Amino acid sequence: MFDIGNAGVFLGMDVGRSAHHGHGLTPAGKKVFDKAMPDSEPKLRAVFDKLVARFGIVLVIVDQPASIGALPLTVARDTGCKVAYLPGLAMRRIADLYPGEAKTDAKDAAVIADAARTMPHTLRSLELTDEITAELAELVGFDQDLAAEAARTSIRVRGLLTQFHPSLERVLGPRLAHQAVTWLLERHGSPAALRKAGRRRLVEVIRPKAPRMAQRLIDDVFDALDEQTVIVPGTGTPGTGTPDIVIPSLARSLGAVHEQRRALEAQINTLLEAHPLSPVLTSMPGIGVRTAAVLLVTVGDGSSFPTAAHLASYAGLAPATRQSGTSIHGEHAPRGGNRQLKRAMFLSAFACTNADTASRTYYDRQRARGKTHTQALLRLARQRISVLFAMLRDGTFHEARQPRTATLTA
Repeated sequence: MFDIGNAGVFLGMDVGRSAHHGHGLTPAGKKVFDKAMPDSEPKLRAVFDKLVARFGIVLVIVDQPASIGALPLTVARDTGCKVAYLPGLAMRRIADLYPGEAKTDAKDAAVIADAARTMPHTLRSLELTDEITAELAELVGFDQDLAAEAARTSIRVRGLLTQFHPSLERVLGPRLAHQAVTWLLERHGSPAALRKAGRRRLVEVIRPKAPRMAQRLIDDVFDALDEQTVIVPGTGTPGTGTPDIVIPSLARSLGAVHEQRRALEAQINTLLEAHPLSPVLTSMPGIGVRTAAVLLVTVGDGSSFPTAAHLASYAGLAPATRQSGTSIHGEHAPRGGNRQLKRAMFLSAFACTNADTASRTYYDRQRARGKTHTQALLRLARQRISVLFAMLRDGTFHEARQPRTATLTA
């Protein structure tokens, strides 16, 4: 539970792009502040200084601690205020308990303040973020934007290839993340252009980018080309048709995004190596550079969570039982939680099934019990988050354990 201490006033802030709305309540629930607050350091500082002088300890609570909420939180800390974060999902659920259907900045600020006053267990602490973690947060956010852009462009490329030449898509589509494939499509985007370039020449030009797969890739490409002899309507004239114009352009964009992500990963890795928790996180199977960065940004050192169960709940990995009367629908993963953290733990669980014997054994045991692939991975992610919590709490590296077997050896 978040420690509200001896707060003299709870200042809930509904943050906005140009202005914020603040609502202040005493521990007894008396309203002492209810005004718009311009997003300007001098004006924010004047409000905080006045409240501190009058009430002593001021607890400032926001529902968006990053981006537009960064300046008011920084100024609040600098003026001696305590700060906390009310997760958006909790805020919306609490808001439903208040009368009226209107959603205004003033009402949201009042809900935030009252929730902090009456339900401190819903709050999350906002420790002063060190420079490394703050910079990692920006880079991780940018990397996720680039990943989304790469996914959209890849879907578009695969859609066009499927439309004009399904056999070729089955060869190149799954390999679009490889720079040799994007380079190939950037220069020879259509089936006709690939045929014209020739097998031997294509092997030679992509070998520097893919030494081990060059011959196999081009052989697969030409085998796919030989499977289709007809030209699909809409392809246009070879050299000037849609595939020759659109696919190279998309491949060029995709290659640029991949290049940006590779450069960004190097920057993230450099920052990560400078963080004291980096060797602890990366010692766990399935946790690489990007996943470790996400964990640092979302969890930090884990001190904000009293137990592993609290961390699992925050990640949306704590199973919930749905029961009504005598009807029990079993355990389901909650829909809420921090999506960024949940995705990172899920993907790391998937990655470690081929890298860690104990994790693979646990996964296989869940499948044997009738769980689906996704359910088994979610259960593995839940188990791993308990291990992660212990590692962060004790500052210890991951220790490989021998999987438990069902039979005992003599």
